[in-house]
Amino acid sequence: MTTTTTKAVALLGTGIMGAGMARNIARSGLALTVWNRDAKKARPLADDGATVADDPASAVAGADVIVTMLFDAASVESVMEQALPSAAKGAIWVQSSTVGLDGALRLAEIADQAGVDYIDAPVLGTRQPAEEGKLLVLAGGPEHLREAVTPVLDAVGSRTMWVGPRPGDGHRLKLVANSWVLSVMGGTAQAVGLAEGLGVDPQQFLDTIAGGGLDCGYAQLKGRAMMSGDYSTSFTTAGAAKDASLIADALRGVGAEDNLMRALQHQFTAAAEAGHAEDDMASVVEAVRHPRSS
Repeated sequence: MTTTTTKAVALLGTGIMGAGMARNIARSGLALTVWNRDAKKARPLADDGATVADDPASAVAGADVIVTMLFDAASVESVMEQALPSAAKGAIWVQSSTVGLDGALRLAEIADQAGVDYIDAPVLGTRQPAEEGKLLVLAGGPEHLREAVTPVLDAVGSRTMWVGPRPGDGHRLKLVANSWVLSVMGGTAQAVGLAEGLGVDPQQFLDTIAGGGLDCGYAQLKGRAMMSGDYSTSFTTAGAAKDASLIADALRGVGAEDNLMRALQHQFTAAAEAGHAEDDMASVVEAVRHPRSS
């Protein structure tokens, strides 16, 4: 059920994650307008009831809630510079792109300057949870704004965790969670690559940990993808490299050691530069199989 305060939504960015989110918002009964830099990625959403806008400004005009799901802080800032002058009075900006803590705070300042309320709401999940409306939303923002954005967050996620009232609160937990996800990915790639190098069937490694305290559903899923070479994209290697950099910056920012995350960033970047940037991040195993010279 929607509330009387939120009837119209604009979603900017209909890539791997944004397209699934858009479909679920449209199916929830909210009026939805979408925009994407590459219009070909936005047009199919018209079949789900969304209005496809030609530019960010026309997309957000009249929207009660504006959702951004773009690649990084620079792309969000560039798009919102075009959009914000057309935002309706009282509109709330739900910023779901993973932009890092500094990026989240900078975007909050831009929202404040434009007189638009801001919710920091990155999500945990990849293509399939986005398509199924089962993302985990990690939200930060004032309590008085939460009711208005709940219909939107409920449409895209199975659960919303309100981490705190401040801009950046959602991103703090997102960076922590992603540090674990990327570590699992890197560790699985290393184990698969080492097994292959030693002449051991990597499946035996996955069978060894299966069902025990060391097991992890993500390791099983991505380990099989690494072995088969099926890098059908759920989350891109380029995105993983970007997120690893943001996490390493956060570690350094709090005085913690960032060597492990910098090493993971190196591996994801190497795989991306080897031609796997838009492949699934499971392709990081290629950086283990074919190491580049430093």
